[in-house]
Amino acid sequence: MTPSPTGLFITLEGIDGSGKSTQAQLLAEGLRAMGYDVVRTREPGGSPGAEEIRSLVLEGPPDRWSPESELLLFTAARRDHLEKTIRPALAQGKVVICDRFADSTRIYQGITRADLRNTVDALHDLMIGQEPDLTYVIDIAPEQGLARAQGRQAGEQRFEDFGLAMQAKMRAGFLALACEFSQRCHVIEGNRPPSQVAAELLNIARPHLSRLRPLAPIDPAKSPARLTPPPPHPHRSHGPPLRRKPKPSLGKPPSKPPSFPHVPTA
Repeated sequence: MTPSPTGLFITLEGIDGSGKSTQAQLLAEGLRAMGYDVVRTREPGGSPGAEEIRSLVLEGPPDRWSPESELLLFTAARRDHLEKTIRPALAQGKVVICDRFADSTRIYQGITRADLRNTVDALHDLMIGQEPDLTYVIDIAPEQGLARAQGRQAGEQRFEDFGLAMQAKMRAGFLALACEFSQRCHVIEGNRPPSQVAAELLNIARPHLSRLRPLAPIDPAKSPARLTPPPPHPHRSHGPPLRRKPKPSLGKPPSKPPSFPHVPTA
């Protein structure tokens, strides 16, 4: 019996404004160009139900939710995301690239907002039970990340409004987490041109792709933007016209065999 296909689960983590979303997009584009089937998603969100919860936890004043309430909301969103998006894609042998996952909850609600790490891990084991195969921790100075995040003016500023001290605490937490899960976490210097960061992420991912079966690679010379339809031809585009033999005329078959006169023999 052939085993079910297993995909590759990649996550990107880091403080607000570290460039995770940009790198998730560039990584997805790079892997698709190599012929892999990629699902790019995010947290909180990534499924209809989880997207509704996203607006609850990312909008409003900083004191809208307690850390305990946040933990339950994030876990509910993650469970729906896992059921509707992540696990079906992995079961089909796809690459799933997720902007944030459980590591963010371990830092935000487990360490930075409150001392809930044991509760976070217990709830994760009970309700989620899924870890990434590969995690990139995009590292950037808290001052730079906060300036970037506040400059977006996207309306989802609740955690940015906690200020610079929280950003610095989160950065330290992510770096410690990368050491704790060193078998899957790679710390990436984020204060570089996006193309340089993207090249490093793609190189790190290459050894993990060996278990996947890529689709046909995309030839840049034949990208959809460069394809032009061939001119119409009445015959084949190469060689002389084909000479087709005329098809025999098929009349209506007789309803019974024809009869012949009887000739007596001597």
